[in-house]
Amino acid sequence: MTATTEDRTAPAPAPAPRTRKERSETRLGWMLAGPAFGVMLLVTLYPILQATWDSLWDYRLTTPDQREFVWFKNYAVILTDYIWWRDVGVTVLITVITVGVELVLGFALALVMHRALSTLRPVVRTAILIPYAIITVVSAFGWRFAFAPDTGFINSWFAWLPNVDQNTDWFGSFGTSLFVILMSEIWKTTPFISLLLLAGLAQVPEELQEAARVDGATWWQRLYKVTIPNMKAAIMVAVLFRTLDAYRIFDNVFIMTAGAQNTETVSLLAYRQTIQRLEIGLGSAVSVLLFLSVLLISFGFIKAFRVDLTQARGGT
Repeated sequence: MTATTEDRTAPAPAPAPRTRKERSETRLGWMLAGPAFGVMLLVTLYPILQATWDSLWDYRLTTPDQREFVWFKNYAVILTDYIWWRDVGVTVLITVITVGVELVLGFALALVMHRALSTLRPVVRTAILIPYAIITVVSAFGWRFAFAPDTGFINSWFAWLPNVDQNTDWFGSFGTSLFVILMSEIWKTTPFISLLLLAGLAQVPEELQEAARVDGATWWQRLYKVTIPNMKAAIMVAVLFRTLDAYRIFDNVFIMTAGAQNTETVSLLAYRQTIQRLEIGLGSAVSVLLFLSVLLISFGFIKAFRVDLTQARGGT
C-alpha cells in the first residue's frame, strides 16, 4: 500500500533536454524568419496602436478642432447598433459557406493534382492555379460584368433555368447578390486551398497507403483512416488561413454591390465609416473589433484542432 501511494504522489519526470540538433534547428529558424518577422512587426504594430488610440476619440476629419477623448464610447455605439451585427452575420455567412465549399473542392483538386501522370502534372497544376493568379479586383470586375443584365452573358446562357431571362438582375436582391459574391470568392480562392492540401498529401506515407490496400481497405476507407488523419496539420493551416482571409472580405463585395442589398461586410463597414463618412474614431473602433475577431478566430482554430504543426513539415 505504501509503495502504491508513493508511486501516485511521485512527481512527473522532467522533460528530456533538447538535443544539439533541435537547438540548431531552432536557431536556424529564428535566423531565417527573424528579419521578416521584425519587418512585419514594425509595419503592422504602429497602425494597430494608432487605430486603437484613435478609436478612443470622437474624431471627424471635417471638424478636427472638435476632437474629444471619449474612452470606449465608440465601441458602445458600434456594439449596440444593429448594422454591426447584421454585417457580422453576413461576414460569418460568407466565411462559413466559402470555406466549407472550398475545402471540399480544394481537396478534390489536390487529389487530382497528386494522382496526375508525371507528364500531365505541370499542365494540370498550372490550369488549376490560374484563377488564383488573377488579381482579385480584376476577377471581381469580370464576375460583375458577366452577371450584369446589359453587358453579361450569364442571362443568355442560363435562360433555360426557372426565373432567369435576359432582364434578370442578379444584384437586385440579397439572395442573388450573395450567390454571385460566393461564387466569385469560391472560384478565386479554391486553388489556394488545393495548393496547401497538395503539400499535405505529399506528407502522407505511401507505405501506410500500401498496407491499407493490402489489408483490403476500400478507397473511402483509406481516405478517412489513412489520408485525412495524416494530413490534419495541413488541413488546419489551409482552413485557418482561408477563414481569416474570408472573414476580411472586401474587394468582391465593394466592386459588385458596394454593400447594397444588405451585403455589407465588416471590412466594408470600416471603410464606409473611415473613408466615406470620415468618422476616424468610429472607423478605427470597427477596425480594432475586426482585428480582435481575427485573433479570436485564430485562437479558436488552434485550440479546436490541437494539431502539432511540426507534422505539416514532416517533423516527429
